[in-house]
Formats: sequence, structure tokens, C-alpha cells
Amino acid sequence: MSGRVGLAGWLDREAADLYPGSFALVMATGIISNTLWLEGFAVLSRALFAVVLAAYPSLCALMAVRLVRHWPKLWADLVNPRLVFAFFTLVAASDVFGVGLDLRGYAGAAAALWVFALVVWTLLVYVSFGVLTFRNTAQGANVVHGGWLIAIVGTQSLVILGARIIPEQGALAPSLFVLIHMLWGVGLAFYGIFITLFCYRIFFFEVGPEDVTPLLWVVMGAAAISTNAGSMLILTRSGVPFLVSMRPFIDGVTLIMWIWATWWIPMLVLFGLWKHGLKRVPLSYTPMLWSLVFPLGMYALASLRLGLAAEFAPLRRLAETMVWVALAAWALTAIGLVAAVWARARRLVAPVSAR
Repeated sequence: MSGRVGLAGWLDREAADLYPGSFALVMATGIISNTLWLEGFAVLSRALFAVVLAAYPSLCALMAVRLVRHWPKLWADLVNPRLVFAFFTLVAASDVFGVGLDLRGYAGAAAALWVFALVVWTLLVYVSFGVLTFRNTAQGANVVHGGWLIAIVGTQSLVILGARIIPEQGALAPSLFVLIHMLWGVGLAFYGIFITLFCYRIFFFEVGPEDVTPLLWVVMGAAAISTNAGSMLILTRSGVPFLVSMRPFIDGVTLIMWIWATWWIPMLVLFGLWKHGLKRVPLSYTPMLWSLVFPLGMYALASLRLGLAAEFAPLRRLAETMVWVALAAWALTAIGLVAAVWARARRLVAPVSAR
């Protein structure tokens, strides 16, 4: 009996302290699963998708418990400029999960997830920018610590899943195609704003080891998902004349975003070597590490999609290499997660069980 009470207490504590960006686990796992599926590695893809099937509803349940039982803590995160943008991982995770379902023939479930993600995005986009406007200060969160570029990831994920499910929506399809083109443009506008602030902060102010976190990889991941979204718009026939006329613009911008994502990879590796090699900061598990794994998987998928859209075979070979890099990073991070959860469970459950 006491063991069960201890476990219930542990789960309640986990819900209370749930990191808003925890859905990055689903994002990272799902994007690698989807890429492996498209590359023809069905067995590995199914294994990772099983993790998604377990993780997504579990995290949703923990978030629901937090909403009901620990609303003050949830609200504190929502009005915190350092944390509010992390909630966009719920949007991106829902869309990545939806793509996985759609690939496996569950189009109805995928469409439901897209609608859910769109509603959450609409609420979050104004809450987050309202917090940034009215609660942030010069001494508060900055673009490096705040993970603000996750807003772009959430926005572009709606484009990617939307491009898959909209052709089956009948009379609504033309309007929805216009909507996802608009979302792609909004995502690019966000990227233009945030990348300017990001580069100014990184290159013109002092950077300490505490500034170099896995969230920095989102600067590459946001460019990669913008590439993926643009490629999906290119590959999907909308049938709307003025959207078709935008094709050359989308072609050019999509290629530029892929080049920009590629440029960032060596730079981000350099940041990591400086922090953990030169400054000797130990590498330990943090939920933010999933925000490093996801961009690697997204870059692999973006390269694959762009290779198809541009009919350029070398990009597919690059994608095949990068997906294994992403899978290796996923495995190491998953080991860290299991070890961290086991340690927390033993600390919280064992003392209660011993009484």
C-alpha cells in the first residue's frame, strides 16, 4: 500500500515539476521514426513510433494533472519569458505524431491532431508574445535562454502536417491551402525577427558556458523545419492559381533556409566543444537535450524532402547519413532519461515504502 502511495506521490511530483518543453521527446522520437519510415527502415521506425505512442498520451496526462492540481505552477511557467515558448513543443509534437499516423494510414486521427495543434498554436502565439511584450525586461530572459525559436518550429509543423491532410478535405481544401501558406510566411517572419536578435546576442555580447545550452540547436532546427515545410508546399498540388504562382519564390527561399541550417551545424558543434571541452562543464541529462536531437532528425528529413522537391539525388544520400547521426544522439539521450527517471523514482518511492 505504501509503495503505491509512494508511486502516486512521485507521479504527482513529476506532473507538478513538468518542464514545459518535455514534448520535445515526442518531437525528436517522432521525426526520426518518420524519416526512417520514408527511408524504408520500417522495423526501426515502428520501434520508435511505439515510444511516441506511449510518450505522447503520458505527457498529455501529466500536463492535464498539472493543469488541474498544480495550476499556479503552470501559470507561472506561462507568464515566464524564459519558459513560455517551450509550450510550443506541444504543438510540434502533435503535428509530428500526426504525420506518423498519416504515414501509417490513420488520416482521420492525423487531421484531429492538426486541428488540436492549430487551436493550441493560436492561443499560445498571442500569450507568448504578450508575455514577451509586457513581462520581459532587459535583465530578464533573452533569445538565447528563452528558446523563442521553438515558436517557429510549432508554426512550421502545422504547415507540414497540413500539407498531408488538406488534399482530402474537399471544399475546404483551397482555403486551408491558403492558410498553411500564410503560416509558412508567419514562420519565416518569426525566424527573421528572432535570428537577428539571436546573432546580435551571440556575436556581439559576452557568452558564458551557461549561455550554451541544447536550446541553441533550435536555431538550426527552425531553419530545417522551414525547409521541410517549404518542400512540402512545393510537392503538394494546391490547385489554387495564385498559390501556384508563388512556386518560384518558395523554391528559392526553401533552398536558402536549407543552406542556412547547414551553415549552423559546425558552429553549434564548436559551441559544444568550447563548453564541454575547453571549459570542462560536465555533460549531464536535461530535458533540453531533446531540443538538440530533434533538429538533427529534422535536418535529415528536410534534406530528404528538398532532394525530392529539387530532384537532386545527393541530398538523399546526405539525409541517409544524418538520420543515423540523429538516431545515435537519440539513443544516448534516451539512456540519460531512463537513468534520471530511475534515480528520481528511487529517491521518492523508496523512503515511503520503507515505512
